[in-house]
Amino acid sequence: MTAIVDYGVGNLFSLQSSLDAIGEESIITGKREELEKADRIILPGVGAFGDAADKLRETGLDTVVKDLAKEGKSILGICLGMQLLFEKSYEFGEHEGLGLLKGSIVMIDVPDTEKYKLPQMGWNSLHIKREHPLLRYVSEGDFVYFVHSFMASDCEDSVIAVTEYGTEVTAAVAKDNVWGTQFHPEKSGNIGLNILRAFTGR
Repeated sequence: MTAIVDYGVGNLFSLQSSLDAIGEESIITGKREELEKADRIILPGVGAFGDAADKLRETGLDTVVKDLAKEGKSILGICLGMQLLFEKSYEFGEHEGLGLLKGSIVMIDVPDTEKYKLPQMGWNSLHIKREHPLLRYVSEGDFVYFVHSFMASDCEDSVIAVTEYGTEVTAAVAKDNVWGTQFHPEKSGNIGLNILRAFTGR
């Protein structure tokens, strides 16, 4: 069973519908005891890093997620949820993240703002940096759906896939039991469903 962390930020029901589609039982919850009972957890997120980090701390779920990660529970961060896994973000100031992955979140440094609009919004292809169980059903060049203006940086030890958007952009990361996708699997058609299958063991 997969628990989707509810801290007031994220596309929760679309994500749950995708889990339903692959036959994975799921629960949307902000309760520690329910997160502890789950086999794995997904940390979603949309919006600004600072606001989301504040909500995690206000609910106490920052501590819960960090505790569960240290205990070895599988965690998947999606979009802003992935960014929150890192040490800090420079989105509209400097904000502390969960620190489960080394690196920081910075604005995408595009060479031509007319050609490469921010946010990066739409389908883009994945380039696999190294094999990983999360990508077991993904082929080089598969397209997934992105919506973001900021990206993970200085995180070479955890990058498993990138995309090109005028520059190389971190697309997926993994370190031990902590994984993340900058793109939205729940908006990425069959490729996205296959990534959720890989995470849940379906």
